[in-house]
Amino acid sequence: MRYRRGSAGRWRLPIALLMAVVAGLPVAGGTASAAEPPSYLTLEASYGSAAVTNGWESAERYLDTTTGFRTEGYPPDGRGDQDGKRVTYFGGVSRPYSGRFLLYSAPGWNTSTHTTPVLLVHGANDNADRAWANPGETGGYGCGALSCPSTGLMQYLSSRGYRVFAVGFAHKQGDNLMQAQIVGDAIAAIKAKLGVGKVDLVGWSKGEMSARAYVSSLKPSWGRAYAGDVRKLITVGGPNGGYDYPYAHGWAHDFSIWPECGGTVNAPSPHARMTCYGLYTAHPEFSMTPSGGYDNYPGQRQMLARWDGVYGVDGAAQDWYTTYHGGQGFYTAGSGIQAAIDAGSLITPLHNAGVPASVTAYLLAGGSPDVVGIFNENRGPSDGVVFTASALDTTGIPTVGGTATIAGANHLELGWNTSSAAQIATWLS
Repeated sequence: MRYRRGSAGRWRLPIALLMAVVAGLPVAGGTASAAEPPSYLTLEASYGSAAVTNGWESAERYLDTTTGFRTEGYPPDGRGDQDGKRVTYFGGVSRPYSGRFLLYSAPGWNTSTHTTPVLLVHGANDNADRAWANPGETGGYGCGALSCPSTGLMQYLSSRGYRVFAVGFAHKQGDNLMQAQIVGDAIAAIKAKLGVGKVDLVGWSKGEMSARAYVSSLKPSWGRAYAGDVRKLITVGGPNGGYDYPYAHGWAHDFSIWPECGGTVNAPSPHARMTCYGLYTAHPEFSMTPSGGYDNYPGQRQMLARWDGVYGVDGAAQDWYTTYHGGQGFYTAGSGIQAAIDAGSLITPLHNAGVPASVTAYLLAGGSPDVVGIFNENRGPSDGVVFTASALDTTGIPTVGGTATIAGANHLELGWNTSSAAQIATWLS
């Protein structure tokens, strides 16, 4: 047996095996022995139950030493920085290197009855705490409703005997190809802890992109291919067919972003320039496409696809034509959605790469186009952000285990809505 060096320089047993030995328990259901993570993964820090919040049992910080990862761009005003306990978990760093990630473990991660572990992958401008464990962490509106619950899908699954983990990304709007590599890293760490061969993946919203890219071996030139270690892939409100919300509703969308209009939301703008209260300004740091030396929202650009041929464009919006198609409007200017798609959308590459037939996929959509606090997607059936037809798009997915629409859940409620949780649990069983 090989041992590995801990963060304080002491040699120690692999964590899962050591815990099993001390507790006198069989390892991972007694089917296999725990092992070390791959050599390119370094466990940098561990936070136990006394230090973590929101019901998790522990959180760990890992570093992937593979050449190719980088520190991605962050908006200079701090709106994209890590916050709350995540800053602590990332070692006091609010703008972490994208080769670092957090791995959260729920109660029962090594003792629960379901032997196939579940890895939860959160979406854009989010974190594993708010997404899966405490939807109310940021108060009302943060979960898509006026008031938010204090427990989520993590507790729902954990209490029903599932071995639940969650990944926490360094960048809230990061490159999905790099984050796909991190999904593979998190799976490798879980496999090492439990001595299992496969996990189940649940990807919510943008998290669907990195989860699906991983199993499809869509990767950077320096990245690793899919390791054949996923049993089921569940997409939750995922833009499987892409989305064009920022361009179809650009004027209303921009008011929540542009500082001169009072905007503070960490999201990209479809515009390069905008007039607020008589002042015409440029903010390349909020651009959907690389601009002025900034590229802070690659993960959003990678989700774009045109839906104007299906549902049209919101013709009631100010500067609707130039926002969607590009050009100078009365109050705004931008290059349009096609330029952004050409700058790196991953929707068509994902469709072409295909999910392996050995991975059974399940697609969940929301049916309530009423997210509190935003201008909702109203051109066709949607969850308020992603069209139902996109969330249920099976292009490139040969093995579909099931699809479902939760009529009473909007895009932000899908992660904690009781009917949504019950459907996910059914698919995992």
